[in-house]
Amino acid sequence: MASKTFIFCTAILLHFFSIQTYSHQLLKTYIVQLHPKAMSPLVFASKLHWHLSFLEETIDDEPSSRLLYSYDSSMEGFAAQLSEHELEVIRKMQHVVAIRPDRVHNVQTTYSYKFLGLSPTNEDGAWVKSGFGRGSIIGVLDTGVWPESPSFNDRDMPPVPSKWRGICQQGDDFNSSNCNKKLIGARYFSKGHRVASLFPTENEVSEYVSPRDSHGHGTHTASTAAGSTVPMASVLGNADGEARGMAPGAHIAIYKVCWFSGCYSSDILAGMDMAIRDGVDILSLSLGGFPLPLYDDSIAIGSFRAMEHKISVICAAGNNGPIANSVANVAPWVATVGASTLDRRFPAVVHIGNGKILYGESMYPGNFHPGAQKRLEVVYLTGGDRGSNYCFKGSLPKDKVQGKMVVCDRGVNGRAEKGQVVKESGGAAMILANTEINEEEDSVDTHVLPATLIGFSEAVQLKTYINSTRRPMGRIIFGGTVIGKSRGPSVAQFSSRGPNFLDPVIPKPDVIAPGVNIIAAWPQNLGPSSLPQDNRRVNFTVMSGTSMACPHVGGLAALIRSAHPKWSPAAIKSALMTSTDITDHHGKPIMDGNKPAGILAMGAGHVNPERAIEPGLIYDITPNEYIMHLCTIKYTNSEIFTITHRNVSCPDIMKKNKGFSLNYPSISVTFKSGMTSKMIKRRVTNVGKPSSVYTVKVVAPEGVKVRVRPRRLSFSRSNQSLSYRVWFIMKKSSGSKRATLGQGQLTWTNVKDSRIKIRSPILVTKSSNKKGSHNNN
Repeated sequence: MASKTFIFCTAILLHFFSIQTYSHQLLKTYIVQLHPKAMSPLVFASKLHWHLSFLEETIDDEPSSRLLYSYDSSMEGFAAQLSEHELEVIRKMQHVVAIRPDRVHNVQTTYSYKFLGLSPTNEDGAWVKSGFGRGSIIGVLDTGVWPESPSFNDRDMPPVPSKWRGICQQGDDFNSSNCNKKLIGARYFSKGHRVASLFPTENEVSEYVSPRDSHGHGTHTASTAAGSTVPMASVLGNADGEARGMAPGAHIAIYKVCWFSGCYSSDILAGMDMAIRDGVDILSLSLGGFPLPLYDDSIAIGSFRAMEHKISVICAAGNNGPIANSVANVAPWVATVGASTLDRRFPAVVHIGNGKILYGESMYPGNFHPGAQKRLEVVYLTGGDRGSNYCFKGSLPKDKVQGKMVVCDRGVNGRAEKGQVVKESGGAAMILANTEINEEEDSVDTHVLPATLIGFSEAVQLKTYINSTRRPMGRIIFGGTVIGKSRGPSVAQFSSRGPNFLDPVIPKPDVIAPGVNIIAAWPQNLGPSSLPQDNRRVNFTVMSGTSMACPHVGGLAALIRSAHPKWSPAAIKSALMTSTDITDHHGKPIMDGNKPAGILAMGAGHVNPERAIEPGLIYDITPNEYIMHLCTIKYTNSEIFTITHRNVSCPDIMKKNKGFSLNYPSISVTFKSGMTSKMIKRRVTNVGKPSSVYTVKVVAPEGVKVRVRPRRLSFSRSNQSLSYRVWFIMKKSSGSKRATLGQGQLTWTNVKDSRIKIRSPILVTKSSNKKGSHNNN
């Protein structure tokens, strides 16, 4: 009888559990945005109680069991789990402004500081003038941090700024002792991630439920932005040198919002909310996806509030290049960063049996002993549905690859993961072959077996050779680290491209910065490629992506902030954009593949910190001007309120500000059908010597005449602002049907010091007049 009772109770419990599981499956996470001034302090004791009241009126469960986050600084509102029925109930409630589903985003150096011209001994350089970024606080939203890394030592660091209000949050293998004067704060945000991971897959990897980094990405980006000086740094003996972040004197605050399953917007918004309250000066977000309308983009909404608090927000442009219209994080109040290459190479060439030499690159630790690897038979497996050409796990039969050099096409699965598959299958070496989409791009890895990456043209030659002979042979010769022998920078093939179809008036990306083969800190007990069977231990590793470019600019923004603490985020971004380079270190145009790079690939150009620290003139923008801009691109009043928490009347605003154009450092003009001319206004502020005179020079886009008035700006004092106008007149002969008419530039040059140049790129396009477009220019 007892056993029957036990069975019956167990069945009831299992039935109850299945009901609970089923109900949880019906719940989804939503971000509910509320009117910021609707709460009555006489009714509710706090914002949290007000937010819970919406759930109390809607659900039968305990409200706090459904609430994930209560937002205050980055947005007014909350994140909660709701059923579809509950969602519709809350949607109709008073004071609800908007509701968005929780979205998942993806995470997107011993030499790069030298490549950018930063030097600790140059008394007139950016590092010395800014005090190496001392006093600035960089908040990094990413996968966490490995605090024991030597890049986070606090030797010679100044005291923690008195304005700092953050904490060192405890969790798995992490406590307050892990923070110091360099790493001054660390928090983690996992509620959105945990809800999305209620039903884990069998391959899910366990993670630290704390600010500690389980992935490595966050440690890498944080040290790139503001890592301390580390002598004799290298990756398994490659690229040895002295490692430093862009702002080695700046403080770092970590906000872990990304996990192996991705970065959920509810967690990101919570991280931004807390960072604003903690008192950061710079926010670096190496994450994103494809572009979203600003009123539907949590990063855009949170960053607007950060900008209002004088916080510069730096975002990665995305890794979806070279596809057009792929650039993400396009809000005009953030700095959007694409990726560029260095002039550092890690040659690992392939000698094949027909006598040809195919150029490749690798950071395989065989570079410790440069020399010839023995000749091996080369095999490239195709056909079937196993994905053998991509070297998927389980796709390589041991009898066909044992002891051979395996060719793996790039794409789908990770580059280093392919090498692990080859090794597990008995292969002796690997050649990674670029496909047409990657062209000749070189992104090196610290492979677990002898391996190299070859470009697309080399891959074609290799496969032609393999098909021409019964027993193809080859060997890899590793060449170590080579600096300065190749052209750089150039635009990385993977870096996302414009145009910014959501807002054509604002060209994106804004700038490019080093993002290919960047060496920075790494969790010491993770293998260089985070592979489960990789037992190697390193303090530094190499990574590529706009994720790596973003913290370079975040660190440079901290340098400018330290040198000019009263500057607005717009002023800091202007300094970064107008001081850029459009030529490489050999004085030739920066390239995008086999053609010169344009504004859609590199924005204003490649960052130059030595010029950005003292830009001469800046284009400043107030929060109200951003709001006026949203009116000009036809956002509705409710859409603008969702972004800005400001009640506006666009007809009234535009009536008072006829002919308004946003004071952006770059210039984009669109001609509607039948339009032959257009005028824009700009305003520059003197941040150089009190008495300064500038003259203008214009390189006009093809098919367009450009006139500037006045052509000379004379300043009599510091912080004085002067305006100018630019007319664009389409030439009668420009009957082109292309959407893009041309690109050019407008440059103001200091009369007494011609080294001070303030350059704005120009993009001229024809309107597509697509239905539903917000564009009004």
